[in-house]
Amino acid sequence: MAEEKKSKGGMSVAEAGRKGGERVKRERGRAFYEEIGRKGGETVARERGREFYEEIGRKGGETVKAERGAAFYEEIGRKGGETVKAERGMPFYEEIGKRGGQKVRELIREGKRTASSEEEE
Repeated sequence: MAEEKKSKGGMSVAEAGRKGGERVKRERGRAFYEEIGRKGGETVARERGREFYEEIGRKGGETVKAERGAAFYEEIGRKGGETVKAERGMPFYEEIGKRGGQKVRELIREGKRTASSEEEE
């Protein structure tokens, strides 16, 4: 890396940036950073659109997959499932299973209606 230049006071650019960041953090607090981060995200979304986020997400996923493999995803999925089970309990799974079954029945009915109306035409 390039060597950082010292200013008259003997402080590097990195040191000055760090000190400035610490001062802003003390004076303005966490909410300031949350606000500027939110505004920046909104600007990027407006300028680059959804496709930008899809692309960087896909690239990030490919990188993680290459570095960690399928076992990583299995492990984080299992841990996530255990966390949800601990936080919400079995009734949660019963409810989402019931909702999923109802949705499937609705889709089947809709498909049959569409098929029968197409046959009549």
